[in-house]
Amino acid sequence: MNTDKAIDTLNSLIQINNDRITGYETASKEADETDLKTLFSHFTETSLKCKSELVAEVKRLGGTPTEGTTTSGKLFRVWMDIKSAMTGSDRKAIINSCEYGEEAALETYDDALSHDEDLSAEQLMMIKQQHAVIKANYQKIKDLSDHMA
Repeated sequence: MNTDKAIDTLNSLIQINNDRITGYETASKEADETDLKTLFSHFTETSLKCKSELVAEVKRLGGTPTEGTTTSGKLFRVWMDIKSAMTGSDRKAIINSCEYGEEAALETYDDALSHDEDLSAEQLMMIKQQHAVIKANYQKIKDLSDHMA
């Protein structure tokens, strides 16, 4: 296990969870429907829990947890704000935006898992558990999107 690479990997996951937190807070503000607001609140809580676990592990390794978001996450939120302004609080547009964000989160987790030689068995287990939760969230969004198609 390479501690510096492990910290970098964990920090990339912290960033994507920061993106999810900010993205779902934005989506919740844009949504008019109670079911979406509840769903987005749940997804925000999931990301806060994941982030908390990741931050604790980075600190345990002697690293400094990142506090920012990814560049693509910032661009995604700007795009979401522009799209929302143009379409209003369109349920389909919001769900499609969230689906895009979940795909980015899953890609980041998949990338982290592909660098398993840099991580301890405990870190891999934590990341796999978080991946499963995020994948389930993605499936909920995908199901909503497919239902609207």
